[in-house]
Amino acid sequence: MTMLMLASELTKRDVVTLGGEAVAQIKDTVFDAAAGRITGFTLSGRGLLAGPLKRSLPFGAVHAVGPAAVMITSEAALADRDAIVDPHAADGGRVIGAPVITDQGTEIGTVRDIVIEAGAGGRVVGFAIAANDHLDPERRTAFIPRGETLAVSGEAVVVPARARHFVAEDLPSFAAQVEAFRAGARQPHADAHARGEGGLA
Repeated sequence: MTMLMLASELTKRDVVTLGGEAVAQIKDTVFDAAAGRITGFTLSGRGLLAGPLKRSLPFGAVHAVGPAAVMITSEAALADRDAIVDPHAADGGRVIGAPVITDQGTEIGTVRDIVIEAGAGGRVVGFAIAANDHLDPERRTAFIPRGETLAVSGEAVVVPARARHFVAEDLPSFAAQVEAFRAGARQPHADAHARGEGGLA
C-alpha cells in the first residue's frame, strides 16, 4: 500500500543530524511543478526569534522522516538555497491557494496542501483541496490525484477530468484511490456510486 503524507506535516519540524544535533527547522516545502516532486525545504533557525537561513535541505539529502524531526547524516547535507529554489521562478514552487481546474475547464477547488508519496524521492501524487461543493455552501477538504503530465503553477493546478472520480475524504483512503487512478483498472462512476462515494461534481 502506498504511504502518503502532507507537505504541511513537515513544516516546523527540527532538522537533526545522526549525531543528535538540531541544526535548523523546516520553513517551507518547495515543489518542482515540471518534475512533479518535492525538491527540498527552505530552512529557518530554531527558536521564536530565529529567521530564515541562506541554506536549504534538498529532498535527496533526507536520511529519515520521524514524527517530530527530519534526519540528515550531517550538517554537510545542507546546500545553498538556490539548490532547491529557482531564483527565476515567479511562484518559487508554491502552489498553496491556487485554483484546481480539470483539463475540461471546470474549477473544482483550491489547493490547501500537497500530498507526497513517502520513500519515493519526494514524488507528489495529489493535492488536498478546499473543494467546491454546490450542495454544501461550506467548503470541505478532499484529496484528488495529480495528473502525471498536466500543468501545475502558482496560478492554477490542472488535473485530468477523470481524477474527479478518485477523490477521497481522508488521507488513509486516498492511498487506495491513488493506486486505482494510476491503474485505471476500474469504472469510476459505477464504483463510486456502488460504495456510496461520489467524486467532485
